[in-house]
Amino acid sequence: MATFGHITRQRCAQLGHALTAAGLAWADNGNQDRPELLTYTVTDPHGRSWTVDPATSNQIAPSRPASLWQAVCTDPFHRSPVMSARAIAARIRDFPAEQDSAARGAPQPPA
Repeated sequence: MATFGHITRQRCAQLGHALTAAGLAWADNGNQDRPELLTYTVTDPHGRSWTVDPATSNQIAPSRPASLWQAVCTDPFHRSPVMSARAIAARIRDFPAEQDSAARGAPQPPA
């Protein structure tokens, strides 16, 4: 069974500061005392919603102990690798807007 002892209040604060510094709107569900239930909801500059969750112990590489977070966006689907707080914030902020409107089902102009 995975443990979440690596997620501390300080690590949660670091994520919040990184998201704020990146100019992202975010909220958490208030479960810092139960990190297995902790979730952050982040809105990127294109209005997409991302979920950021703590990685489980088996996802954390001993050589990268600060890489504790994973982000998921469903539109378009994207799952980040496990990353540090600053890297997750940058990934969400810099994730490109979808270029191909056909992929989103938007009508195409007549040729």
